Amino acid sequence: MDNMFWDASLEELKSGYIEDGNSFTCLLCGEKVEKGLVYHYEDKLYEAERFIRLHIERTHQSVFDYLLSMDKKLTGLTDHQKSLLQLFYQGKSDKDIQKELDIGSTSTIRHHRFALKEKERQAKTFLAMMELLKEKDQYAPAFVPVHKTATMVDDRYNITEEEQAKIVDQYFSGGVLRRFPPKEKQRLVILREISYNLKADYSYNERELNKLLKNYYEDYVLIRRYLIEYGFIDRKPDGSEYWVRK
Repeated sequence: MDNMFWDASLEELKSGYIEDGNSFTCLLCGEKVEKGLVYHYEDKLYEAERFIRLHIERTHQSVFDYLLSMDKKLTGLTDHQKSLLQLFYQGKSDKDIQKELDIGSTSTIRHHRFALKEKERQAKTFLAMMELLKEKDQYAPAFVPVHKTATMVDDRYNITEEEQAKIVDQYFSGGVLRRFPPKEKQRLVILREISYNLKADYSYNERELNKLLKNYYEDYVLIRRYLIEYGFIDRKPDGSEYWVRK
């Protein structure tokens, strides 16, 4: 899913789904809707593409809200900018926003709008340069995409596909983890590998998850804690349910 998300075009990201020969796939969670079928929801029938849009509305509220909720290292936005964008998206006036946030004056809000517009222009220019660079940079390594639910995006995510394969071979033997790596980058690779084998759209109780993780490593509590810390899984406050984050 991370590959699919980051490889999507701007238009696909805006819509929140991609289309292939036989289906539509939600870029936010991986939900797949087959073409040629009719879907039933609340006494209404929907063709596939309309139903995937309905899925995004029901499950994710909107693509905008989903993207805005991503880690600031992935969006490049400060918390203050996120708050402003949310209010702009809700269609509120500068005066209403100024009152709600209790900052400066309406001219202050206009300044923030201008700053965000500048950021948009810079992003377009940078994106165009990177697209052109792809055509010329024959030595660029293939980096492993950062998972969308990452909680601390930093240099530990600087991993190529070749490095990842070597780390997996180094620490896994017959699907079992020999030892837990000492370095953060190696831990990330190991945790990502384990997360691939967790079921999406499923809630594990603590006993189920512990049993599954123990198949990989004796200290399953350690693995569980790091899976949460790195944003691969989430849980209820009382620890009664665990699930893969999307």
